[in-house]
Amino acid sequence: MTGHHAGPQSNADGETAPAAADAIDAALEALRAGEPILVHDAADREGETDLIYHADAVTPDAVARLRNDAGGLVCVALGHDVADAFELPFYSEAVDHPATGDHELGYDERSSFSLTVNHRDTYTGITDVDRSTTIQALGDAATNPSETVFSEAFRVPGHVHLLRAAPDLLAQRAGHTELGVALADAAGLSPAVVVCEMLDDETGEALSPVDARAYATRHGLSYLEGRDILERLG
Repeated sequence: MTGHHAGPQSNADGETAPAAADAIDAALEALRAGEPILVHDAADREGETDLIYHADAVTPDAVARLRNDAGGLVCVALGHDVADAFELPFYSEAVDHPATGDHELGYDERSSFSLTVNHRDTYTGITDVDRSTTIQALGDAATNPSETVFSEAFRVPGHVHLLRAAPDLLAQRAGHTELGVALADAAGLSPAVVVCEMLDDETGEALSPVDARAYATRHGLSYLEGRDILERLG
């Protein structure tokens, strides 16, 4: 679309600004209702679409969906203040090994990875039930972090990867960690979301935005572009 007609301004995909705003409102409602949403960061960043849930909503069935329909790494992104309250380091700062240095990520200045954890009530930690237990407990702890003694509730290492959001969220970094936490904040939820990259079964690469949108349409889910989230919440 060229935009040479009267009416709302269109973005590069032909989506009007009001439509993008409506999509964000629908996504916030979905998160409040415990439903997943899809978020594509940017073509010039990772170029990936993540399936995102609020941590409170991650049942064993949701874990199964994340590993079957998405296929990437199941991570819990936590707000900066929550991560500080739990004394969670960046992984690269916690491990004394030469391999943690001299990163050239290509898409960002640093990784947001922190520790890997299991809830202490789990067994191996990898089953759908175990990961759901860990993730829901993280969501609950993020609501009132001062009431949780992290080392009493969780053990390290584990099977759920933790991510630390940047202190200033979208003003500082525009990864899925920050996009997801910003959406949770806007929805009035605790700053704890699950993010998992959607992969293409045929190519093994990141699922294309076209195919990710098609998945969202088939399943009645919200699909958002990172740039629209930045414009609304950044």
